Amino acid sequence: MTQRMSVTEDDVAAPDEGWWSAILADEVWVHQETEASTNRHAAAGVEVDWPRLLSIFNNDEVVDLFVRGYNRGGLLVEGNGVQGFVPVSHLVNVSPNLSDRRRQKALAAYVGRIIKLKVIECEPGEERVVFSERAALAGEGQRKRLFRSLKPGDVVEGCVTNITDFGIFLDLGGLEGLVHVSELSWGRVQDPKSISDIGDSIEAVVLEVNEESGRVALSVKQLSENPWDTLEERHTVGEELPAVISAVTRFGAFARLHEGIDGLIHISCIVLPPGIRDLRRYLLVGQEVVVSILHMDAAQRRLGLRLVSV
Repeated sequence: MTQRMSVTEDDVAAPDEGWWSAILADEVWVHQETEASTNRHAAAGVEVDWPRLLSIFNNDEVVDLFVRGYNRGGLLVEGNGVQGFVPVSHLVNVSPNLSDRRRQKALAAYVGRIIKLKVIECEPGEERVVFSERAALAGEGQRKRLFRSLKPGDVVEGCVTNITDFGIFLDLGGLEGLVHVSELSWGRVQDPKSISDIGDSIEAVVLEVNEESGRVALSVKQLSENPWDTLEERHTVGEELPAVISAVTRFGAFARLHEGIDGLIHISCIVLPPGIRDLRRYLLVGQEVVVSILHMDAAQRRLGLRLVSV
């Protein structure tokens, strides 16, 4: 991780409502995979040494574990009373974007090997242990050092390790942070994959650090000025502007102005050519258009537009 200057902490907004619930929704999926691992180990008569696991987690140690199997979500590992699950997104040599066939082949190649891992989640009450090969690369103690040093407002640089529907995960050098989809851009983001690719290096500002839950919330959009703050100073009602279609819905389309703000072109403000009834046959995401401003409400972040020409 490269840590840079800080943004003023007072200027950094907390994660949007629903940020943690989105993470917990993903956790449930990982938990289900982990439960499969736990059940298989239980059937094999393996007894978990929870005090040792907690010690490894609390001391941020790197351990060598044997890969005994895999499922679609990742690897099943064990050794000396230690066992758990390694999600695909935390493996160094397996991209989460691989096809099912190539992913299976990559995961199968791990079986029978001994790999270096770190515990990134340990909850004895739920019989859940999650490991990371990627975090182990940073060495012992790095995770704890990052939690002690990071604070809201810090600008950091990280490598994209995983992209989901709800955001982008960044490796900060032994600690993973999430840029929620609502924090990727001041405009609408339908698909986080349109913002970056796995392996890209991205700068972000730290919104929240929670060592107890092991979470770091990040934002990309807050590195730049909020264009809504000066919208009414820069534009007037009736003004015609170039824009790009950013989304098409059943009730209209969203168009993005050059400064990154999205406005709604309601279906009632769009005249379809003769013979075309489906708006999605007329407007496409990425299409350049000309719009005019019908109304602005910067406080509510609402911008009404009319389609002038395509």
